[in-house]
Amino acid sequence: MDRLLLEDVRFYGYHGVTKAEQTTGVWFSVDVELHLDLAPAALSDDLASTVDYGQVARRIVELGAAGRVNLLERLAGLLADSLLREYPAHQVRVRVRKLTAPLGGIHGTPAVEMVRTR
Repeated sequence: MDRLLLEDVRFYGYHGVTKAEQTTGVWFSVDVELHLDLAPAALSDDLASTVDYGQVARRIVELGAAGRVNLLERLAGLLADSLLREYPAHQVRVRVRKLTAPLGGIHGTPAVEMVRTR
């Protein structure tokens, strides 16, 4: 199966369990893989025969910047479920990273990856 990849879509959100994350916010980065047949687009060279990755990026930012959840798992699940529902993919893989996580002086980038299949 072919894959349409979109990497490092960034948005600022208020997701997290700490008061600082909920009030000040943090940066997030999302990678997405949509598994679908890209042969029609490869033959036609027509945007209408594929998924517009710009539209996918805007949807990720719209969903990620709206509302607030506590866990990366919840955010990744919401994104994966929405993308699978809204686009003609057989499978969606979503990786969400919290770029500015409060780790108490330790450097690291927490991430969650989820796969959803139709």
